Order: sequence, then structure tokens, then C-alpha cells
Amino acid sequence: VPIVERLINMMMRPGRNAGKKMLATNIVRRALKLVELKTKKNPIQVLIWAIENASPREETTRIIYGGILYHVSVDVAPQRRVDLALRFITEGARECSFNNPKTIEECLADEIVAAAYGDSSSYAIRRKDEIERIAYAAR
Repeated sequence: VPIVERLINMMMRPGRNAGKKMLATNIVRRALKLVELKTKKNPIQVLIWAIENASPREETTRIIYGGILYHVSVDVAPQRRVDLALRFITEGARECSFNNPKTIEECLADEIVAAAYGDSSSYAIRRKDEIERIAYAAR
């Protein structure tokens, strides 16, 4: 499935937006136009950079050994890395636009640009750093 299509599918996630693909498509389309206006670069390329920067390289998994639960650090599969990055980007956009006059399109565009340039103001980058920090501690 193409990367933009997967972003659109992630935007449909929460309860009241579930199944409204046209709405999600229009949100992503307007957000990518805003990304192009902000960066003067190809918005798909900026999205790819955002996914590369926002995808965690390792995370923890739980292993029960002798009745005791241990958290063990594991590498993340490539497909899961992309899925997690897209999830973090959409969660960040949703969180930003909630109870805020900014539209979801503006928030999604800001999140993509911030993640593409590795800015720690991005929700996706903060989540990635948090997951990797926990995994590093569990080595």
C-alpha cells in the first residue's frame, strides 16, 4: 500500500472519523499542500524524511521467565517502524488540533515538517526518543 494511502488510513482512526475516507483524503491533501508552501520542497519527500526520523529503531517486549516479567530490548521490524512513525505523526496532529483553533490540516503539516527536520517540538520525535530511551534502559 502506498505511503500516502497508509497516512490517510491512519487519519481515519478515532471513533467519529472511522470509515470517512474522503474526509481523511482531503485532510491529507490540504496538509501536503501546506507542507509544500512551508518548505518549497516535494511534500512526499518531506513526508518520507518525517517517517525516517520518527520511526523508532528499537523498543521493548515483555518476556515471562520463571514467573517474573522482564522487559527486553528488541529491534523493530521495518514495516512496524513505518506504521509506528505514521501513528505518532497522526496522534501528534490530532493532539495539536484538539481544543485549539488550528485546523487538523495545519497541525498535520506542522507535525510532518517538524518531524522531517528532527525538531523536538514534534510529538512523533518525542515519542520515538521516549521509546528508544526505555529500550536502551532495558538492554
